[in-house]
Amino acid sequence: METHCTHIAYQKTNYFSKIVIDYLNNAEQLKPFYQHQPTLQGIKNAITERKKFATNRKVLVQELEKQYEGIILTEQQKNNLQSLLNENVFTVTTAHQPNIFTGPLYFIFKILHVIKLADEWNEHFTEYQFVPMYFMGSEDADLDELGYINIDGEKLVWNTNQTGAVGRMKVDKNLLSLIDRIFGQIGVHSFGNEFLQLLKSCYTEGKTIQQATLEFVNSLFKEFGLLIIIADTTAFKREFENVIVKELKENFSYHQLQKTVQELEKYYKVQAGGREINLFYLQENSRDRIEKDNNIYTIKKTDGSSQQIDINDALKNNIQAFSPNVILRGLFQETILPNIAFVGGGGELAYWLELKEVFKTAQVPYPTLILRNSFLLVDEKSKKIIDKLNLSNEQLFLKELNLTTTLIENNLLPSFSSQINNATNKIDEAYSIIKQQIHTIYPTLAQHTETLQTQSSKKLKELHKKIIRAEKRKQIELINQIKTLKQKLFPNDSLQERTENIAMFYAKYGRNILQILYNSSLTLEQKFSIITFQEK
Repeated sequence: METHCTHIAYQKTNYFSKIVIDYLNNAEQLKPFYQHQPTLQGIKNAITERKKFATNRKVLVQELEKQYEGIILTEQQKNNLQSLLNENVFTVTTAHQPNIFTGPLYFIFKILHVIKLADEWNEHFTEYQFVPMYFMGSEDADLDELGYINIDGEKLVWNTNQTGAVGRMKVDKNLLSLIDRIFGQIGVHSFGNEFLQLLKSCYTEGKTIQQATLEFVNSLFKEFGLLIIIADTTAFKREFENVIVKELKENFSYHQLQKTVQELEKYYKVQAGGREINLFYLQENSRDRIEKDNNIYTIKKTDGSSQQIDINDALKNNIQAFSPNVILRGLFQETILPNIAFVGGGGELAYWLELKEVFKTAQVPYPTLILRNSFLLVDEKSKKIIDKLNLSNEQLFLKELNLTTTLIENNLLPSFSSQINNATNKIDEAYSIIKQQIHTIYPTLAQHTETLQTQSSKKLKELHKKIIRAEKRKQIELINQIKTLKQKLFPNDSLQERTENIAMFYAKYGRNILQILYNSSLTLEQKFSIITFQEK
């Protein structure tokens, strides 16, 4: 199997927001909302700032060692873990919830990006060491978002009655039955059984989702030296206690966020508004909002009921129950990790750009923000269609209707299009001459002449559209090819990476798919990558 990687600018895909494109282009209006540019100099500046902050490295290493009990680490992982005790060692981090079986492809892409960055920076900044880290957002309670995967267009959903933080949920029979359904999808391929056994060894009945995710992600990336952190522990929450107390007593993140949002809204649609208290309260089967009224704290449950809590007692005896929401999650991450760069998707970068002043008020270093790598994986059948239609990278990202029209106009009807364009130009020239004379001799007819010109151009455009529609009715095979191609590579008009799971690609290409993606991963170049697979 041979692979070939090409690139396209993010702005040419038309799948990324204005705020993301502006960030990549170093737009002037965004500069007040982040601290370090995503450059080597920016990384160097982030290291300088990070050195001023006292990360509790001892607690970090102790907790990681507990998490990895019973798991055999590679030598690189062992070295990375112990190196975190060294003040000249920093992490490069990405974060994601524990989607079942890793969820969409971009989960894999963002992890490989931090690995590639750490490897490159280890060579460039020889006086420092960098450790790739995956921060698991195991406290997220949105099972509707995390409890399904898509494989080759089929959606597989985990139906369970469990509630609360997804990471604390248990693997049950319904989840195990999904593994068999996955095998039904991928079993015919060379490495389908290998992937199945990997899933079965990690997802066993009664194990927590966060533990199963740790084991599965570790099995995929251990050779790359990746470390995984589950922050839902008492020790880590204790490191975050000062921020938790500040939030409960001062609502500091809300106040800072409102100021930033007001400024950011001058240019962009703001994503995360936040709450007056940006903390949840974790109980056995729930993750509920905390609200304060006249210094009385209550938990607002999803069924509409309330429960009063003694905050001081909870801080002393149950600090693990306090769970940061999206506004404070990054602050929690940067408090417990010696981190200098955060790799996230477009949505993540958009809300991180709201948080600079929140970090400043909490006196926690703000990391360099890097847009995660994006890939489009083009299988052999799709590659044949692309070659047959002679599609460019830019054309590949066109919407289905636009792509069909473009191909018919450019490839099948070039003479008609050319003739209509020529006719339009000649009519415009003739009317220009007539209008000059009309303006001089019969000025009252000038507007009527203008209207006639507009009507003539409009009728030619309508004729052009009718010709294209007629040609589309003839080109059934072409339309079906385009439909098949777009649905395969852009399912439901979305990016493939936001929908498809890694399972099918692993089943076809084996563990080597991870190496292929690693080899094709960019670091700070910030381009969308297209990998095509074809037989030798």
